[in-house]
Amino acid sequence: MVINGVPYHIDIRGEGTPVLLLHGFTGDGSTWDHLLPYLNNYKSIAVDLLGHGKTDSPEDPQRYRIEQAVEDLSVLLEELDITEVYLLGYSMGGRLALAFASAYPEKVKALILESSSPGLKTEDERKLRAEGDEKLADMILSQGLNEFVDYWEGIPLFSSQKRLPAAEQEAIRQNRLSQNPIGLANSLRGMGTGSQPSYWKELSNLPMGMLYIVGELDRKFCRIAVEMKESARNASVIKVPGAGHALHVEEPEKFGTIVRKFLKNT
Repeated sequence: MVINGVPYHIDIRGEGTPVLLLHGFTGDGSTWDHLLPYLNNYKSIAVDLLGHGKTDSPEDPQRYRIEQAVEDLSVLLEELDITEVYLLGYSMGGRLALAFASAYPEKVKALILESSSPGLKTEDERKLRAEGDEKLADMILSQGLNEFVDYWEGIPLFSSQKRLPAAEQEAIRQNRLSQNPIGLANSLRGMGTGSQPSYWKELSNLPMGMLYIVGELDRKFCRIAVEMKESARNASVIKVPGAGHALHVEEPEKFGTIVRKFLKNT
C-alpha cells in the first residue's frame, strides 16, 4: 500500500474489531507473531514502520518525523475504511501510538503501551538525546549493521533477552540484521526520542482507557509507567515479574494473556 508517496508493508489477519500493532526500533511487523494467537477474535494489522521491514526507506530524515508517521497511520486507516482501532505499540512504536492517540483520539478505542514513554520533558534532555541518536545513526552508516547490532544487543536495556533460548536470540539478531541501514539511521534522526515532541501534557486529555505494560526488570520504564498513570485520566499499569524491556518476546504467554484480557474488558 502506498501512503503519502511511500510504499508500506502491512500484514492483516483475522476478522473482528481491528487492533493496530506498532513494533519497536530495529523490528518489523513480524515481531508480533507470538501475539497473534491471542488476537484470534480480532483483525490484527501489523505495520512495518517507515525504514523497517519491507516498508520503504526514504533518504530524507525529515520524512520520518513522528508527526508525519502519525499522518501515515491516519491515511492507512482511511484506506482500510476503519474508523476506530485498538492501538498497541512497543517502545518506539509506543511513542508513535501515543502521538497518534493525541492527534486522533476519536480513532483510538483503547491504547496499550509496552515499555514506552511520552518522550522527554525538557529541551535540554531532547537535545542531549538527539546528539546521542545522531552518533548511533552515524555508527550504522559508517560501521555497518553487524557492528551496530553487536552494540545494540549489548546495551543494558536488552540484557534480560540473554536468557532466551539461543535459537530465539539468533532469530531476533537476524531480524535486526535484515533491516535497511538508511532506514534505521533515519528513524533515529527523524523519529528518535530526542527528535519527537513531548506528549506528557497530552496524557491528561486523552479520553480512552490506557494500559501500560512493563517488565519489572526494566526499572527505568517501570518508573515512567507509574508517572504516566498518575498523569492520565483512565490508565492502569501491569508489571510482569522476571521480564525486561521486550515483554512480548520474553514472556509471550503472559503478555498475550494480559492484552487479550484488556481488550475483552474494554
